[in-house]
Amino acid sequence: MRPLSKDQIHFFKREGYLIVRSILDDGLMHRAREAMWAAAPGQVDRNDPDSWIGPLRDSTEKPNQMGDFTWKFREPGGEDWMIRLVATDPRIWSMAEQLLGAGSLRRPERVRGIYSTFPEGDKPPATPTCHCDGHPFHLGVVGYIDRVLPDGGGLKVWPGSHHRFYYDFAGRYSCDKKGTYDRTKALFDQQPYVDFHGEAGDMIFWHHRLGHAGGYNRSRQIRKAVFYDYVKDDLDEMIDLPPGEDMWEDWSEEVRNCD
Repeated sequence: MRPLSKDQIHFFKREGYLIVRSILDDGLMHRAREAMWAAAPGQVDRNDPDSWIGPLRDSTEKPNQMGDFTWKFREPGGEDWMIRLVATDPRIWSMAEQLLGAGSLRRPERVRGIYSTFPEGDKPPATPTCHCDGHPFHLGVVGYIDRVLPDGGGLKVWPGSHHRFYYDFAGRYSCDKKGTYDRTKALFDQQPYVDFHGEAGDMIFWHHRLGHAGGYNRSRQIRKAVFYDYVKDDLDEMIDLPPGEDMWEDWSEEVRNCD
């Protein structure tokens, strides 16, 4: 039995993302939360929600990074348990292979880590704008290790934008933008976005050229997320090839044949 249905694959092709609920391992999520709190910035008290309101003190201490309303806790990203949590758990891995091709994925040596977005308190709300990431990969995943409320700092995605952004780059996976990129961005910045919120264990898969943005956190909770970018073994050979007429030609046969 295949983990993703034909309808789910069709939705992914059309919209550029797919949300899968309750897929992360409970025990590993608990371990991730405990690791995060054990390493939390000194100004943040686990038992005092008022201390969770940013901004945070700026820090570029490697491998972590902190400032304004975000804390990128990269330190555990190379641990086997963290890699399994967000990337190599058999249920998640099988879905990624179903989209990109069985046996085609590069085994990760590390993942990004735990990225936290802190509440903004009474800071005036800002309007999210989209972008495409500036590093080469095939398929992004973001999973939540704790509940994320609406407008609570969750990832925002612009449905269908991958169909335009894919052709706004000189290479299929390179970072070199064409002159059309800014026009596409301006177009989709005026379009409705999807705010990915949900419970601990929920995950979103998204196409590497999908317009997206980190959400502003208007809730009273810290958004705790884990990130990984899947790449195929042949990425280095494909990175600078011009975008194909069929934007799915590098994906699995199941994806290519799903209309």
